[in-house]
Amino acid sequence: MVRDPGVVWIAMSGWLERYHQIPDAKFDVRCMIEQVAGESLEQAKLHGISYAQEQAVIEMAERRAKGEPLQYILGEWEFFGMRMFVGEGVLIPRPDTEILVETVLEKCKTIRKPRIIDLCTGSGCIALALRKHLPDSEVHALDLSEAALAYAQRNIRYHGLPVTLHQADVLDAQKPQESGTFDIIVSNPPYLTSAEMEHLQPEIRHEPASALAAGADGLEFYRGITNVWKTALSDGGWLAFEIGEQQGKAVAEILKQQGFSEIQIIPDYAHHDRVVIGQKPHCPGNDTQKH
Repeated sequence: MVRDPGVVWIAMSGWLERYHQIPDAKFDVRCMIEQVAGESLEQAKLHGISYAQEQAVIEMAERRAKGEPLQYILGEWEFFGMRMFVGEGVLIPRPDTEILVETVLEKCKTIRKPRIIDLCTGSGCIALALRKHLPDSEVHALDLSEAALAYAQRNIRYHGLPVTLHQADVLDAQKPQESGTFDIIVSNPPYLTSAEMEHLQPEIRHEPASALAAGADGLEFYRGITNVWKTALSDGGWLAFEIGEQQGKAVAEILKQQGFSEIQIIPDYAHHDRVVIGQKPHCPGNDTQKH
């Protein structure tokens, strides 16, 4: 029997809003229906959905009612106009991180054939977005988590882009020595403080703590990555971090203390500090930077 997806949409979103206090329930259920139907809600309304499809939407809504993130339920999310597969064990790509990609793309306009590494890559979304928009680049991506790397590998295969994956602890001082030098080192590392970890929204609690927690002050990975990886950055190369909105000055100071120059704090579209980037100074007499 054919079901009316419009009725399903109203009923399930109302149930999520009223009984489970799920924000944006109408948007969530719309996404569920459209994934199950394989078309827009408006198109699905024209000819209906099957009983099996209705049941699939109900099951997805029940998972959402338990606080599971919509992105995990759908198994995918869009980042920088690209489809990214996600699920339990990997950080969900967020629009704020697109500011980091835009910042790196701007710096790469003056670098020929840039060699780039994305540290704490997670789903691989940053590395893949950069490789897509920099066809002459060489892009590497590193993470310790096997679960995250499995999603990164799936996304690499889906997009057919040559990104080289590495499994390693980002703070292992040996790894940069094995990797050669890079024109760009980019990272969206864990940056939540211990206090912030104790007050996470229910949806965020489903994401891996290892991709979120960064010690008492949230700066552990900024200090470690800057110290460990600066030797792997070519003279004149750039180190770019995504940051929490209150961390701009602190991360900029970390880069300054490690000898970086041209340090910038870049806001997101909501005018919150979102990216810190700094340049490794040229050594006198060294003209290896590729401009």
